[in-house]
Amino acid sequence: MKLAKGFVIAFLVFVNYSFSQTFIQSYANIVAQTSQTNITTNLTEFEALGVKRRGTVALDNTLNWLKSKYLSYGYTASQIVEDPFTNGAYTCKNLIVTKVGTVYPNTYVIICGHYDSLNGSGTNDNGSGVSTILEVARLLQSVPTEYSVKFINFSGEEDGLIGSQHYVSSVVNSTTPKLNIKLVFNIDQVGGVAGMTNNTITCERDTGNPSTNNAASTTKTNELITCVGLYSPLNTLLSYAYASDYMPFEDNNEVITGFYETNETTHGHSATDLLINMDPVYVFNVAKAATGAMLHFAVASTTLSENSYNEDFQVSFFPNPTNDFFNVNMGTLTDESCRFYLIDINGKVVLEKSVSSTSQIEKVGVNNLPKGIYLANLETKTKTIRKKIVIQ
Repeated sequence: MKLAKGFVIAFLVFVNYSFSQTFIQSYANIVAQTSQTNITTNLTEFEALGVKRRGTVALDNTLNWLKSKYLSYGYTASQIVEDPFTNGAYTCKNLIVTKVGTVYPNTYVIICGHYDSLNGSGTNDNGSGVSTILEVARLLQSVPTEYSVKFINFSGEEDGLIGSQHYVSSVVNSTTPKLNIKLVFNIDQVGGVAGMTNNTITCERDTGNPSTNNAASTTKTNELITCVGLYSPLNTLLSYAYASDYMPFEDNNEVITGFYETNETTHGHSATDLLINMDPVYVFNVAKAATGAMLHFAVASTTLSENSYNEDFQVSFFPNPTNDFFNVNMGTLTDESCRFYLIDINGKVVLEKSVSSTSQIEKVGVNNLPKGIYLANLETKTKTIRKKIVIQ
């Protein structure tokens, strides 16, 4: 949570940017599937889980609740990863759900927000962000996107952003090569205030150090503002980013943006941070805006049909063309084991191996094979996915 932004109101400006972005009907069709019932139900369930403090059963139960939600939306166990870290005398866990892109599978758009709370159930701070992210994840599950998407639920935010800092240090910077992040979109406290007119969302840009990522952040935040206008009924207010889970990414020179409520609650970090003091319709409209923005940022396909994408169980092989190896993205396959075959133009099986659907990505070496066109086959007991592979 970020407290007391009101004192810097002189630095806030209302913005109505148009840029070159245009309304895309297929995006609007997906946004229209945003569910008020889902939002209200998730807020209610989140509240009922209790105070989500480090070391509590409530925090563990919330993690399990989140996993069950993603599984119910069609994500598989191999797409869901727990990221444990030490928080004082306790072990806490971030939760990362990865959806692999169809064109740029190694470049990620991250949408994130924390699920821990302080002194109360945290229904606004940050059940509102959690509910928004869950709804975006539900709507994007079956939609092909050019860029990979990571839905991240951080713990440890209320203890000084230590969960997101751990993720940047131990995952982003420890991946070889370093994780390639296109954008980090943080959603923290977007519940609004009961009894007020909640028709504006604050969009946050990077104004801090290092300054080398500030211009790119401003560009993406301007795009976010445009998406809000195109796909939701909300107005926008431009402000700056601070004191939430995008900051460790900002310090790492990543490009960030974010959402924050414009009417600020007076119930933060207290036992009265409850649904009754919020505006669930506002969260519904924020979820619309966030969904439209994620479709834009991850470049949802307007040509590859959802039917064909899901008929192949979202399986893909990349890079393609390739030189010495490619990756098998297991998509939404849930079978315990699969067989992979690579067949040359003469119909000969030149490579065969077992792969496991418990791992989302399997690496296959092909550096000993001649250049040419091959047919890649991934077979389970009941399914076969075939795609063309080019070895250069």
